[in-house]
Amino acid sequence: MRSTSNTIRTRRTARAATALLAGALAFSLTSCGDNDSDDGQEGVGNTQESPSPSTVTLPKLDGESLEVAAVWTGPEQANFKKVLAEFEKRTGAKVTFVPAQDPIINFLGSKIAGGAPPDIAILPQVGAIKQAVDKGWATPVGPEAQEQLKKNYSQGWQDLGKVDGKQYGVYYKAANKSLIWYNAPVFENAGAEEPKTWNELLTTAQTVYDSGVTPFSIGGADGWTLTDWFENVYLSQAGPEKYDQLAKHEIKWTDPSVKDALSKLAEIWGKKDYVAGGAAGALQTEFPASVTQTFTGGDQPKAAMVYEGDFVQVNIAETDAKVGEQAKVFPFPAVGDTAPVVSGGDAAVILDDSKAAQALATFLASPDAATIQAGLGGYLSPNKNVDPSAYPNAVQQEMAKALIAAGDDFRFDMSDQAPQAFGGTPGKGEWKALQDFLKNPKNIAGTQATLEADAAKAFGN
Repeated sequence: MRSTSNTIRTRRTARAATALLAGALAFSLTSCGDNDSDDGQEGVGNTQESPSPSTVTLPKLDGESLEVAAVWTGPEQANFKKVLAEFEKRTGAKVTFVPAQDPIINFLGSKIAGGAPPDIAILPQVGAIKQAVDKGWATPVGPEAQEQLKKNYSQGWQDLGKVDGKQYGVYYKAANKSLIWYNAPVFENAGAEEPKTWNELLTTAQTVYDSGVTPFSIGGADGWTLTDWFENVYLSQAGPEKYDQLAKHEIKWTDPSVKDALSKLAEIWGKKDYVAGGAAGALQTEFPASVTQTFTGGDQPKAAMVYEGDFVQVNIAETDAKVGEQAKVFPFPAVGDTAPVVSGGDAAVILDDSKAAQALATFLASPDAATIQAGLGGYLSPNKNVDPSAYPNAVQQEMAKALIAAGDDFRFDMSDQAPQAFGGTPGKGEWKALQDFLKNPKNIAGTQATLEADAAKAFGN
């Protein structure tokens, strides 16, 4: 992705955003037990009825039908369907969720070639939005949705959905991708402490290992988890300017800064018995299992820590662990001078324009839709007018506050900014190169050469 409009630019210091996040997490983990509901769980939240606010006027659409495609599965899909059900209730339209597969651009291409595109697609990459526009598939959102975006979103989140100055994407879901979740009983038994720096993380890992528990669980079967590891290390170590340059392929993957980041990753990925199942096991472990195996087995789980975003809570809810008690979290440690703040997100894009499709885009841009899913857990909204009290526990409430307070002061997921052939395709590009690197962390130069060759092909330079 070469357009600077699709890269969040720093408006304040990253250190300030990191301090906000660290403070928020510290508060939330000491107060969470007093705020959680005793109700049964669904997703990460509870089964009580979510509020149905009404801040946006929607047209009557009786008899209209819509299809919405997304790669979401499990509780994430189920919770989003409740948002769609509210839209149906308000408008009279019928909305069908269409399960998609990665890479979603390829999935959509087959649907469009068959003459049956979904009305709206939820795209998980900035690069995918640009591809959809370049292929002539996408339609800009109308004035009603734009009005909601201007009222409810920072300029940076609006810009992420723009291509050549036109608004195509409505960022419905955000992710804080700079978190490490840990099994609190394991830490307590080992006498391990939450680290603030990379070296402290290595010390914590060794302390956990010495207690008889494997330090890390990695869902290496899903290559995107590995790109997220790399991005946090690279942003913290190389800094935001280099991060922006590499994201746009203005510097090569053979740059020494990439070597430095891979060398840091090898300190964990290449350490014998630091990864559950070893490299071979990690490469057969999908993301959901990487989370659940960290929080099952009492004080002898398969691993003590798992890196990934706030959405990990959805998978923790499938175990007996409770967020804020057995399952706790700390910000990704600083590798360089400053801890990283990396975000991701999913945007709604109209593929088959109609009054109903525009109305759904408007609804998804409003606080109404986000407030419903916020109450179900495992979700963060970039919508600044969602009341933090809508989130079901103190951990998520403080994460939401930190996300909004940071404004535009973060970096968006690097691989999601790239053309999907490089940054978002299973078995190819960055996903495959980092899977191979997990298998052989000594091959730093070879990994760099592969990444550069794949990036040059995808970016066309």
